[in-house]
Amino acid sequence: MARNKIIQGTKIPQHIAIIMDGNGRWAKKRLMPRSFGHKQGMERMIGLMEHAFDLGVKYITVYALSTENLQRPKEELEGLYNLIRNHFTSYMERVCSKGVRLKAIGDTTLLPPDVQEILRNSEKKTEGNEGKGINIALCYGARAELVRATNIAVERGEKVTEESLAGLLYTGGQPDPELIIRTGKEVRLSNFLLYQSAYSELYFSDKMFPAFTDKDLEKAIVWFSSRTRRFGKTDEQLK
Repeated sequence: MARNKIIQGTKIPQHIAIIMDGNGRWAKKRLMPRSFGHKQGMERMIGLMEHAFDLGVKYITVYALSTENLQRPKEELEGLYNLIRNHFTSYMERVCSKGVRLKAIGDTTLLPPDVQEILRNSEKKTEGNEGKGINIALCYGARAELVRATNIAVERGEKVTEESLAGLLYTGGQPDPELIIRTGKEVRLSNFLLYQSAYSELYFSDKMFPAFTDKDLEKAIVWFSSRTRRFGKTDEQLK
């Protein structure tokens, strides 16, 4: 049923990554605290994930908290942690109930111990699921991810190749994101999936993340489907 909501024949990306920007600004415009925006953003995140899987997407990576975001006011960070404490488990059980595996990617040791435990428990419940996946990027930075992967190879005494390095990243074993969506009017990747995004199509929306609807997601996918992905080849070679 959901597939009929977009143009027939639309190519659905296997892996979509989303930079969920604008929660705080969305709330501020409504004279509400930033924490209200983050709560609405979490609810929108779950709705978009469910819709994306219904459309045939296999993997979704969302940028929930960057390493740079850890410099934000303590009150705002505590509000984000409380969202995980109060809602993460139930939300993830809902969206992962159809065979989706959950991974928290990033240096999660920087999170409060009880939040780490919530993430580990949610991951453990879904570790047997295959074929579909959600990556929640928390305390994540792409440069740090590359340093981590390189150090793992050094410790093993291995000389890395492009293939082996990709396997050492948090997303090892998953297809690279074909489509990266960023909301909130900004037009940059902000240290997100720098290695994996080498051939991603980049889609930028002026909407703040809580206002980014299922229809907006469909519009982004239709746009993606219209792109010619050459990977260095000519149009004639593709034909």
